[in-house]
Amino acid sequence: MFQRILIANRGEIALRIIRAAREMDIRTVCVFSEADRGAGYLDLADEAVCIGPGPAPKSYLDISRIMSAAAITDVDAIHPGYGFLAENAHFAEVCRSSGIAFIGPSPETIRLLGSKTAARKLALDHEVPLLPGTTENVESEEEAREIAREIGYPVIIKASAGGGGRGMRVAHNEAALVSGFVQAKTEAGAAFSDDAVYIEKFLENPRHVEVQIIADSHGNTVYAGERDCSMQRRNQKLVEEAPCPVLTEEQRKEVGTAAVRICEAAGYVTAGTVEFLMDAKTKDFYFMEVNTRIQVEHPVSEMVTGIDLIKAMILAAAGEKLPFTQADVKITGHAIECRINAEDPDANFRPSPGKIEGLQLPGGPGVRWDSHVYAGYTVPPNYDSMIGKLITYGKTRDEAIKIMQRALREFKADGIKTTVPLHQRIMANNNFRTGDVHIHFLEKTMLNA
Repeated sequence: MFQRILIANRGEIALRIIRAAREMDIRTVCVFSEADRGAGYLDLADEAVCIGPGPAPKSYLDISRIMSAAAITDVDAIHPGYGFLAENAHFAEVCRSSGIAFIGPSPETIRLLGSKTAARKLALDHEVPLLPGTTENVESEEEAREIAREIGYPVIIKASAGGGGRGMRVAHNEAALVSGFVQAKTEAGAAFSDDAVYIEKFLENPRHVEVQIIADSHGNTVYAGERDCSMQRRNQKLVEEAPCPVLTEEQRKEVGTAAVRICEAAGYVTAGTVEFLMDAKTKDFYFMEVNTRIQVEHPVSEMVTGIDLIKAMILAAAGEKLPFTQADVKITGHAIECRINAEDPDANFRPSPGKIEGLQLPGGPGVRWDSHVYAGYTVPPNYDSMIGKLITYGKTRDEAIKIMQRALREFKADGIKTTVPLHQRIMANNNFRTGDVHIHFLEKTMLNA
């Protein structure tokens, strides 16, 4: 087992990894930027090393600075968390060449699944359902027109190296296809330094369902249930829950085993998430992508399975066998997560950095709060606006919703705006309460109401 882990991340996920490592008797090293100097969670690590100024390219995205910190603190593993370098194959490769374990899949697996077209081809080869579309990059407007005519409008153009909704354009006709093709390539090139795009059939109002995978190097690949992440704004998740409220046990097994097939084919080790779009009417599901890291929303899977996914990642990366098999995984109860962001939902989600003058946190049965913030903490403007994750658990979905409503009423953060008022509206919405939503529901129905 590892003796010392460097956490190549910040904030909530850094604290989450510190806690798991401490319970495993593993020492931790936290790197931090000048913008995070003095953050309370740094005191909980065994060591903390400054790696540069606030802008992420000069700190959390600077591989040489992180590896220098790893060398001077003599760590034997690095956990990248999510975001930043978590899905960077080159970073994983540098770790390996330096004799430091990367707590994530291999560089080869990251590179394979990081290409959406390569992942689609892998899915096709292993009988994982796909929407009609290409498994190769589309090189020209003429090729795009031919493909769209073949599969039928509407279609969606997606960045092959994409994520977070960038490099995506929907086309309902040829004119929109031509302009969207150019826009998607331009945006993809700027965001990912790779302007390759592909095309697939566009589902009008699907659900977003993802499967949590955990695998070791001994041939044990397990799916720890699924999550529904359909409450989104601009392709960014706001509310997640486990299990998906509309799946039958048969469908749950079907989507779970499909996720296992593609991960086994990719030689996957440690935690990952296989994402699917599900037709809200037919309940048919279609492979979308694999996220080769721990997800922000992993706590809801932990709540309903009892599996500590961060500890499982560390065990698998250290070459240990997972202490459970598929037969041991049981889904019990229901969990919901609300991402609490420092944003003003009534002002087009304008970021609200600044000092948290006062903080009242919810508690009681069924409530979990994953966060690094505290009264007096200053939310920096440099990074993602999420300040914490509020998770509730109940024996039933209705109970989990009621506990969330109570917890949201208890939450207060003075000095900044947060998304709590929007979450209160979501929890009270009849469509959400009955599970009748899709990925465009929030924007089309609630935010435009």
